[in-house]
Amino acid sequence: MRCVVHVISGLGRGGAERALTRLLEAQRGSLDYAHVVISLADMGCYGESIQRMGVPVHVLGMTGVLGLPTGLVSLVRLLRRLRPDLVQTWMYHADLLGGFSARFAGRPPVLWGIRSFDLKRGAKLRTRLVQKVCAWTSSWLPTLILCVAEASRRNHAALGYDERRMLVIPNGFDVMPPEIPAPDVDALRAAHGLLPGHVVVGCVGRFHPAKDHRNFIDAAALLGERFPLTRFLMVGPGLDAGNAVLRGWIEAGRMSDRFVLLGERTDIPLCLKAMEIFCSPSRTEAFPQVVGEAMVVGRPAVVTDVGDTARVVGDTAVVVAREDPQALAAGLASLLETSPGQREELGRRAQARVRREFSIEKTVELTINAYELALGAGK
Repeated sequence: MRCVVHVISGLGRGGAERALTRLLEAQRGSLDYAHVVISLADMGCYGESIQRMGVPVHVLGMTGVLGLPTGLVSLVRLLRRLRPDLVQTWMYHADLLGGFSARFAGRPPVLWGIRSFDLKRGAKLRTRLVQKVCAWTSSWLPTLILCVAEASRRNHAALGYDERRMLVIPNGFDVMPPEIPAPDVDALRAAHGLLPGHVVVGCVGRFHPAKDHRNFIDAAALLGERFPLTRFLMVGPGLDAGNAVLRGWIEAGRMSDRFVLLGERTDIPLCLKAMEIFCSPSRTEAFPQVVGEAMVVGRPAVVTDVGDTARVVGDTAVVVAREDPQALAAGLASLLETSPGQREELGRRAQARVRREFSIEKTVELTINAYELALGAGK
């Protein structure tokens, strides 16, 4: 059995962390590959879940630049002890540190992971600098570079990444999740004042400039008078009443009584089912996982045209320009004007598409193929 060590920046609530957890869950019981996870930072919210699968998790506790030297030494020592056949890294910092550490720890093949699209919109300067160093070393440090989206591949090739080493492996989803009982959905809505006659438009994602929640709120303000029964649900870390910036945006649009802020939740499928319409207002994405999750539960959607989002939804959602509240409001209005039956039919089409095109089984197959390719290249 071959050993794959996954090096990731942290295991907090984020798209890469969720994708890693889903990939490990789908490969549980594999007789071909055993997996180990190294988190450069902490256990986060996914560490214990991964351990419950029987996958060892090592935490290095790296914090900031000052922790870099000791963290790098610890990573090299751990890789030497684990002696992996492959090292798979997730996100820029882990790509760079994992790549160099593998060089000093037996030189196993390294598979980098690119999961972003445009760092100019909301990313920290330090992350952009790490991205540049990754571009400079991409022709010799990784064996392969796994991109989550075709748009990511194109954009990073333009930034100087070695395109010859790139493969696109999109996110995969559990397309047959457990049924969510209707009484549970009704209870969630009732607990937050969402009445049977209300049409709920919602978004899910952490409070971050890339997610462009201001766009969502401004679009909601444009719809207020025209659709008085519409309510707006926001779910994710930082999307709560304690966020003064967020509250200020909502109050400026005179829509405070129309918004429900749930903050961070662990029951995202239930929250999605509580919506009649899902909205992704992002200004930048590569492959937005929550769009796929909304498709899995059959929610019709309005999404911005960023990264591979339009390719993911196909003809099952309304796609509008990014950073344009007028366009987003028009897209939402086009669904609000349809009947419940028409919205349900659009949701069923979205569900069928994600099952057909983006199952976790397909992602696992592509990932295993990449493993075999990398192992062959290392001979």
